[in-house]
Amino acid sequence: MSDQQASYRQIMKATSIFGGVQVFTIIISIIRSKFIAVLLGPAGMGIAGLLTTTTGLIGGLTNFGLGTSSVRNVAMANGAGNEIRIAIILTVIRRLVWITGATGAVVMLTLSPWLSQFTFGNRDYTWAFIWISVTLLFTQLSTGQLVVLQGMRKLQYLAKASLTGSSLGLIITVPLYYRFGIDGIVPSIIIASVISVLVAWYFGKKVKTVPVKVSRIRTFAEGKNMLTLGFMISMSGLISLGATYLVSIFIRNTGGVSQVGLYTAGFTIINGYVGLIFTAMGTDYYPRLSAVAHSNKLCKQTINQQAEISLLIMAPIILLFMVFIQWVVIILYSDKFIAVDAMIHWAALGMLFKAVSWAIAFILLAKGASKLFFWSELIGNFYALGLNILGYHFMGLTGLGISFMIGYFLYVIQVFIIGKLKYQFSFDPACFRIFTLQFLLTICCFIVVKYLGKPYSYITGIGFLAISIWYSYNELDKRLGLKAIITGFKERRFRQ
Repeated sequence: MSDQQASYRQIMKATSIFGGVQVFTIIISIIRSKFIAVLLGPAGMGIAGLLTTTTGLIGGLTNFGLGTSSVRNVAMANGAGNEIRIAIILTVIRRLVWITGATGAVVMLTLSPWLSQFTFGNRDYTWAFIWISVTLLFTQLSTGQLVVLQGMRKLQYLAKASLTGSSLGLIITVPLYYRFGIDGIVPSIIIASVISVLVAWYFGKKVKTVPVKVSRIRTFAEGKNMLTLGFMISMSGLISLGATYLVSIFIRNTGGVSQVGLYTAGFTIINGYVGLIFTAMGTDYYPRLSAVAHSNKLCKQTINQQAEISLLIMAPIILLFMVFIQWVVIILYSDKFIAVDAMIHWAALGMLFKAVSWAIAFILLAKGASKLFFWSELIGNFYALGLNILGYHFMGLTGLGISFMIGYFLYVIQVFIIGKLKYQFSFDPACFRIFTLQFLLTICCFIVVKYLGKPYSYITGIGFLAISIWYSYNELDKRLGLKAIITGFKERRFRQ
């Protein structure tokens, strides 16, 4: 097996592990969203969306991006094989998450009346924010444990933690929506965070390290690098959350809470269900890219490989959702949410640009270029916010889908230029060819679905979907030897 094929297989191994986890997680999320949609309607989903967005905003302000920055430190220590160094880094991380988590909880507790006023236009939700402030501490503690698993590349434990947390969260929180309706939103958020931290703690403790004593001075010295990089990541994340928050507030003021619910539902499908591939791949991709960050040549190779696999897997998923989006919306939510169809069609086009830009942007984190990463994200979110507001003002929900597509088209150009100038990055011909063909298929499918009546749009759309699947299979076979893997699997099953 060649080194390149081994690298592709490592990508697919991580993707298959976390892809399976994400599929299961999505099924759970679908069930939960279905309950919210049916029992609470768009208004209930809008309230839940505003509460979680605001909580995420405060979390982004106070968590110092440790969930991302510390993975790099753990991965580098693990790559060097220095057990003492690993133990020191993990000890420092576990202390820092307590400090940052408690800070987030106190900030939200203090600002709760003003958060309610600004978010909902009144102070009726002050106690809601007071109660869910504790989730910022729980979330950060959970992050501290999961960072250990990700940085050490304990993929099996990380997968089990995600599966267990999602399953328990579903079993315990869904009945609250059934019994209490909208009043069950806050208890559900709190219980889900408690479950998350307990599960993360259980699996995090399975990683054994040598005992070390780390002084406060050493904690500060070791933590300074993580906090510096993390602060820039946190600020960029805060900008992104802030932009989403402002869009939600603009939609609420212009179209009402129900429109916020539709907006939340639509982008949950795009970023949550279609975008599951990013979560599945990113878990292993970031530490793997960090391990080769010393070499621009290896970074280029790793980024191109990741982008190729992302496009080959994601394109058929995008076409599938595009063809059957009306049924998808009804199944996931209800017929009250049909209004998001057009928004999702346009946003789906932007997902291929997002796949490529996502793969490139990680180089800034892997290289530790915190300031450059911050300014890149600031600029990207600035024009994305402007496009979203203009899009909704002139074209409503459909305009948000168009702005999503244009925003990521501009962003992929932006991060490519940065990667080219700073780190000599360029696309391999194979990656460019894959993107071009899959994008053309997506465009054709979009035109058919938008302008060809049913059932002809289904028939023609399924044809484009079949071509995309066939092409992806053949390209994956070239990189992974899929036919040999499938044949070997069948032979082992036959012998059993």
